[in-house]
Amino acid sequence: MTHVLFGALLTFGAEPEDFFHEAQGALVIGDDGRILWRGARQDLPEDYRPSPTDDFGDCLILPGFIDAHIHFPQYRMLAAPGKDLLDWLTRFTFPEEARYGDEAYARAAAEKFLDRLFSHGTTSAMVFSSVHQVSADALFDAAQRRHMALVTGKTMMDRDVPASVRDSPEQAAVESEALYRKWHGRDRLRYAVTPRFAVTSSEAQLQVAHDLMQSLPDALLQTHLSESQGELERIRELYPDDADYTAVYDRFWLLGERSLFAHGIHLSDRECRRLSQTDSIVVHCPTSNMFLGSGLMDMAYLSMERRPVRLAIGTDVGGGTSYSMLATLGAAYKVQMLAGNRPTALQLFHLATRRNAEALRLTDEVGSLEPGKWADIVVIDPHATEILASRQELSRSLEDMLFALMILGDDRAIRATYVAGRKVHERRMK
Repeated sequence: MTHVLFGALLTFGAEPEDFFHEAQGALVIGDDGRILWRGARQDLPEDYRPSPTDDFGDCLILPGFIDAHIHFPQYRMLAAPGKDLLDWLTRFTFPEEARYGDEAYARAAAEKFLDRLFSHGTTSAMVFSSVHQVSADALFDAAQRRHMALVTGKTMMDRDVPASVRDSPEQAAVESEALYRKWHGRDRLRYAVTPRFAVTSSEAQLQVAHDLMQSLPDALLQTHLSESQGELERIRELYPDDADYTAVYDRFWLLGERSLFAHGIHLSDRECRRLSQTDSIVVHCPTSNMFLGSGLMDMAYLSMERRPVRLAIGTDVGGGTSYSMLATLGAAYKVQMLAGNRPTALQLFHLATRRNAEALRLTDEVGSLEPGKWADIVVIDPHATEILASRQELSRSLEDMLFALMILGDDRAIRATYVAGRKVHERRMK
């Protein structure tokens, strides 16, 4: 049924400064789950005035958050300690991911995982599954039943990991293609070729990843790059003839506009030039980088005008310490301050909505509140907690309001979440 949302509309164009903000706004959602109209409440067309309404007062109505890097099999692993990335993988991650070979376990986990995303205002995501085909099947199925835009793929790992989470190049090729044929383009789903990283994929498996990208139209690729110093040392041992970490992926033609590389903390100027030349994307994961002590990613360094690298942002749960994109944006701000940068709240909210939609090649569907796009929406209460309410008394601009939300906000600030026009989460008001 066509219905109307009332609240303060905020959506972005191609650049952060190109935004639409209407403090007394209205958004019309059609019975097909797409946006029909947006504008000032007083200008709501007569045809829509009899429609059912959800009035959110002065709450912000934004495009739903998009998480460009998160791990489904780690959904309950937040705050699992490790000496560093490689120790954390060995002690916690691989044993946990081994459980996802059990289809029943994976299906139950998928329900909890997606509901947790919605409760934090995330409506779309690019997700690592486990190495098991049944795990990716379970996640795709759960997302389709929610009519959700989701990108995922089975993880590919054929060395330096326990047998319970290891496949082979041949198995990776067969199962990845089968999953792509079954799910890619079905409803709102997309497939991502997913070698975990060059440490756990042999040259033969990286070649399989290249072959899959060549043979599977419109598939994306997700992996990790330059996250920790220990990882870099291991790469030098495994690939002594390559100039650097990026060169390993480059040798297998895995750079490109469809490729997303999580972290990118310790990149050389040469690597940034190559990533820029190929239009590759680096996903900033600030809470994970701090928690695991991996380092501080410098967004200004990656974005230098002479060789700008495309950027996205992700929570990286469970190395990341929060599902909340608000908390992730706040962490990004703090990391960038330590790196000598000062991003605005508008820039960071733009990154988590419009820019992430571009990275996932979803701008025709989501990322902004434009007629014709799916009504994937997050409603944010800027006064959700007593602390936020007190702080907002000092706000004198939209920037002030957003800044307070990303520093002080969390899931309590998510008043409601809509996916394809259907309310999938609503916070109970006291």
